[in-house]
Amino acid sequence: METKKNILTYEGLKTLEDELEELKVVRRKEVSQKIKEARELGDLSENAEYDAAKDEQRDIETRIEEIEKILKNAEVFVEEEADLRKVSIGCKVKILDLEYNEELEYKIVGSTEANSLKGKISNESPVGRALLGKKVGDTVKVETAAGELSYKLLEIQRSTAD
Repeated sequence: METKKNILTYEGLKTLEDELEELKVVRRKEVSQKIKEARELGDLSENAEYDAAKDEQRDIETRIEEIEKILKNAEVFVEEEADLRKVSIGCKVKILDLEYNEELEYKIVGSTEANSLKGKISNESPVGRALLGKKVGDTVKVETAAGELSYKLLEIQRSTAD
């Protein structure tokens, strides 16, 4: 079975690398100090501080492992090389919701970076998948759990100016 590539923008790659550095250099030392201090309190069987610190340590190590796995299989999409005549990963798009006559803006990113609250939708999401390869002026129909939605593509631009 082939390992799934994690498509990242350069911004997403940098964010993950920064988080990994923070976890390895700063957070590991902090939690190690907490464990040391909790041990000095004595009996570990009823030591809530020790248990909490060990849980935090486990969470940090799990997240480090997750990030390293993502980065190992990362494929960075170079946004500057994107063809702005059609939608691709790394582009920022402006679309018109035809039902509500409302303009929406999204950045199309790989699933690892997706965050709808920040306007970043995955290339694997129904809307992201429908928009890929489309040109300004195209109308796309998207099947969702709530029914079929229609959008008109108004603009495609580089998203490097976030």
